[in-house]
Amino acid sequence: MKLFGWKSGREESRPVLSRALSAPMFGDVPQSYEAQVRDGYLRNPIVQRAVKLVVEGVGSAPLLASDPALIALVTARSGGQSLIETVVAQMLLHGNAYVQVLRDVDGGAAELFALRPERVAVEADASGWPAAYRYRVGERVTRLHAEAVRPEVIHLKSFNPVDDHYGLGCLGAASGAVAIHNAAARWNKALLDNAARPSGALVFDPGDGSALSGEQFARLKGELEESFSGAGNAGRPMLLEGGLRWQALSLSPADMDFVGTKAAAAREIALAFGVPPMLLGLPGDNSYANYREANRALWRLGVLPIASAVLTGIAQGLSGWFAGAAIAVDLDRVPALVEDRERLWGMVSGAGFLSDGEKRAMLDIAEVA
Repeated sequence: MKLFGWKSGREESRPVLSRALSAPMFGDVPQSYEAQVRDGYLRNPIVQRAVKLVVEGVGSAPLLASDPALIALVTARSGGQSLIETVVAQMLLHGNAYVQVLRDVDGGAAELFALRPERVAVEADASGWPAAYRYRVGERVTRLHAEAVRPEVIHLKSFNPVDDHYGLGCLGAASGAVAIHNAAARWNKALLDNAARPSGALVFDPGDGSALSGEQFARLKGELEESFSGAGNAGRPMLLEGGLRWQALSLSPADMDFVGTKAAAAREIALAFGVPPMLLGLPGDNSYANYREANRALWRLGVLPIASAVLTGIAQGLSGWFAGAAIAVDLDRVPALVEDRERLWGMVSGAGFLSDGEKRAMLDIAEVA
């Protein structure tokens, strides 16, 4: 078998891979990954909470493995970070996760470390298949080989229909909704800075048809900015000179629709990350009867699929050190799935036409020696 560009005898049967460039986005939506992370994960509460719900769910899931050393290796903290949680977050945000396998003096797998995906570039061979990975920090570049049996880097990626080498994250798809949500938050902040109400207008109406001179206009503008603008001057009485009249202004219902726009953007963000909006405290989302059903949907549709992809990918990458390596979530010990497992156990136990061995196989229980 030929993996990552190494010899196998099947070179002629493998297609040539290529990389397609992403189409530019419109408007002021950030295009680079770092800018999207700053505007999304660092500054947007919906993105941050949605990612943390999935990441913390995978990180707290009980695991089963073919070798106890596998669980110890995967669950150990490296550089102060949780490997599983970091990898899942990178898969959600970037679409790619790179796990470096650090070796001991005997060549065994001693530690796993998650590399920052925006610093990694795939180095392809003549046919376009990955042969190595370049990890760049400033001017320093480290070349990590993609070996077939014992690779230095395990590359995990989500599906990308237009790129053979790099996965597609959720943050890019949600970047438009994130920009709308952040703009609405800035709008609310501006309203609060101006006494939480729209501005009014000073009308000069002396009755003789005259107008303010340039000097008078500049003085009046300066006095307004100094004494009456900002949240600190909210509610302060205004003393007007002769000929000046204050005309209060208000927003129309169409102008106030930005509140609904912000809520719609928040729901789109939750949709992109696969999190039920009810768990994010979004109003008007009653698709689930209660939080228990929403939490079960989060696990079934969000946590378990990405956990399976990450754990299976890591196990396959470590198969050169652990024969038959396998890691999976222990579904019988997940609190959110207790009712589902109880129902399954009840159905299997009540099937009198099945033998005990068949029942154990359906419940993924090993035979007793």
